[in-house]
Amino acid sequence: MSADTDADALADVPPMRADARRNREQILRAAREVFADQGPDAPLDEIARRAGVGIATLYRRFPHREDLHRGVAIEVLSALVEAGSRAAAEEDDAHLALRRFMHAALDLKIGSVMPALLGRFTVAEILDGVPGDVVDPIDALLLRAQAEGLIRVDVVFGDITMMIMRLSRPLPGGGRFAADDALAHRQLDVYIDGLRPTGSPRPTTPLGGPAVDAAAFKLLRERVIDDARAGHSGARADHSEARADHSGDSDAD
Repeated sequence: MSADTDADALADVPPMRADARRNREQILRAAREVFADQGPDAPLDEIARRAGVGIATLYRRFPHREDLHRGVAIEVLSALVEAGSRAAAEEDDAHLALRRFMHAALDLKIGSVMPALLGRFTVAEILDGVPGDVVDPIDALLLRAQAEGLIRVDVVFGDITMMIMRLSRPLPGGGRFAADDALAHRQLDVYIDGLRPTGSPRPTTPLGGPAVDAAAFKLLRERVIDDARAGHSGARADHSEARADHSGDSDAD
């Protein structure tokens, strides 16, 4: 085994060539997206395609699917810790720091990726590879915002994290709604404004993302139902074909 291959196998141990590090980051980012959309058993070919690398490169970085699962989980939680640290260090306003962290966590699709990977590793296996724990610094940021009168006093840590997890799950239909991510950020801003204490000034920042009014919702609802029906019909056709093939095999025997 060459030195380069050794470096690939020990992906978390420096030094690593710049191109190898870039490929690894691209693979983990693509795997996060694919696992969020299709689950942890999604085709590795699709992950390699989205990452812009060959399948052989993916296997050099992650010889087993379990290695990729663990790598994605560590990458997501490490990015979460970094997002919390940067928000706390770079924002003087605790409310703005929490807002920045929540939007960064939403981009990581934490509510889709981590639940999909549950049961495939232990907490110790993952946390041992993560540089810190985001819980305590974000909770301290929340308490600071409350002490400064920026967030209502009955809000607790779970109100921050659990909402991110709910909003980072895709809409029904396998993520076919192209503006799903932008819509989630819009809804997160509505929620964050709701964390303000009674009597606080009205927010002046306009809402981003798509404004799904009643007419747009009806169109979206129709598309989601039609897509789900098409998927169900395709699954039934595949099942019927498989039964026919099996029946033919039995007759031949």
